[in-house]
Amino acid sequence: MTAPEPPSAPEPPSAPEPPSAPAPTTPTPTAAPRAATGRTGPGAPYTDPTLGIPVPTSWRGEPRNRLVTIGDSLTQGFQSCAAFQTQLSYPAIIAHELGWAEHFRHPSFEGCGGLPLNLEMLLRDIEDHCGRAIDWWDTPSALFRARRFMDKVEDYWERGAGCAPVAEEAINHNLAVFGWDLRDALDKSADVCREMIDAPRDDLVRQVVSSPGERAALRTLPTRPPTAGALTQVTAAAALGEQTAGTRHGEATEDGEREADPEHGIETLIVFLGANNALSSVIELKVVWSEEGYDDLREKARFTVWRPEHFAAELRQLADAVERIRARHVIWCTVPHVTIAPIARGVRGKLEPGSRYFPYYTRPWISDSAFDPERDPHLTAEQARAVDAAIDQYNDAMAEVVRGARQAGRDWYLLDAAGLLDRLACRRYFEDEAARPDWWTPYPLPRELAGLDPVPNSRFLLSDGDRRSDGGLFSLDGVHPTTVAYGILAQELIEVMRRAGVEFRTPYGGRPRTGPVRVDFTRLMRRDTLVNRPPANVTSGLEAIGWADEALDVLARALRFGRRGK
Repeated sequence: MTAPEPPSAPEPPSAPEPPSAPAPTTPTPTAAPRAATGRTGPGAPYTDPTLGIPVPTSWRGEPRNRLVTIGDSLTQGFQSCAAFQTQLSYPAIIAHELGWAEHFRHPSFEGCGGLPLNLEMLLRDIEDHCGRAIDWWDTPSALFRARRFMDKVEDYWERGAGCAPVAEEAINHNLAVFGWDLRDALDKSADVCREMIDAPRDDLVRQVVSSPGERAALRTLPTRPPTAGALTQVTAAAALGEQTAGTRHGEATEDGEREADPEHGIETLIVFLGANNALSSVIELKVVWSEEGYDDLREKARFTVWRPEHFAAELRQLADAVERIRARHVIWCTVPHVTIAPIARGVRGKLEPGSRYFPYYTRPWISDSAFDPERDPHLTAEQARAVDAAIDQYNDAMAEVVRGARQAGRDWYLLDAAGLLDRLACRRYFEDEAARPDWWTPYPLPRELAGLDPVPNSRFLLSDGDRRSDGGLFSLDGVHPTTVAYGILAQELIEVMRRAGVEFRTPYGGRPRTGPVRVDFTRLMRRDTLVNRPPANVTSGLEAIGWADEALDVLARALRFGRRGK
């Protein structure tokens, strides 16, 4: 029996749409004046990270751990179906601008292009052996190369050097693990993940690393000494928060080492979780609302979207745990609207003028003319709208958590990542003036990105054979940001941290920075190979990926992060 769907979010008055099926959900809070909500109006993003609630603060010394992050793939720096260059994650970018990069600890996934499958490296390997364009007669050769590449990656992470335990005893500052939702952050530890990893086998057909999220956790969460194996993301952060005594190691000033904060072991804690409580709906193109078992590590894999009341229950437990972490400032990031990600492309034109939604959402390699709702996987407009409505309620619940904390005197903040993505949404708002709500304005890209030709946008990344011809904000998996887009997220978080009074220092020298702190996008553009040098075969390669995905379930399996029962 199909579960009912939560009510949809209201459309602009000029463009009403049919209502979605009702369901029992937590009520959406009535809009209040901006001073009390941080919003400019009903349905608008939360623009004031303090929600209009002042909190008096007084600090002494400096916490030993200046930045700690709890999160999922967006925080780990996942890109093109792989955790790979984690030194370019948004937390690492912030640490660089803090002048603290050499102290910021994060896991490494450099081997074989990362975990579980690096689509950029796969396409470049095919390009090296099959040429810059993939025609239909090249498909068998391309798939042969793809199988060889995937087999090598699978062997490395399941039976080779990639499965060797990490000997580091210091707890990472970036504790994010791809594929994790709120319950995972609360309950999964290295010990739990070790028990959940399947016995490795060399699968000749479905050559994707098994249990990749759990394998990533063994490189991210502490495993040594043996007692540390019981620490979850939250309790590992709590352990860093307890590091309050003594002085800051290795960070000397002219007057000697800096005094440590006697009350807080963490200066800024960022919590960015919840996307995976809805993301599977667009990855699997299937809406399965959560039921009993949503809070069980094994049972929850059956669901692709959490009911708002279930999400709120999980969030309350997470917030209670975060309250116990000794962090000066805590920044909560809202859940982006997953239906904007180009992994699920809207087809057949908007439902009607002024609508945010397309009749159907399917894979990006399926053209409007080729799409057949009887044959091709898809979500309907009603399903996409219901998922968005659920996420809106997730974010309202998160705002209530921050509001309650600030009223209780805790220095917590809200960054509306959903509003950020909405302002970057190319097909939903930017190209359709009639669909823009009153609050919408285009996001002003940094001048380094605004000067590119073409200007990066939220479409699926494409190449004309010589250069990027479209996209640029999403990587090749159609879900995760490119390096420069991670820089945009880092910039927004830096603004919140500056508002909290965090001191930023020069990356090389450690001198206090005065005036605005701007992310070095020139540095990021040099490192962003998808923006400045995408695979030449990415346009024709997209069709090959589509064929392989339909034949081998490659992309969906990699992005499901090994969801059990799939």
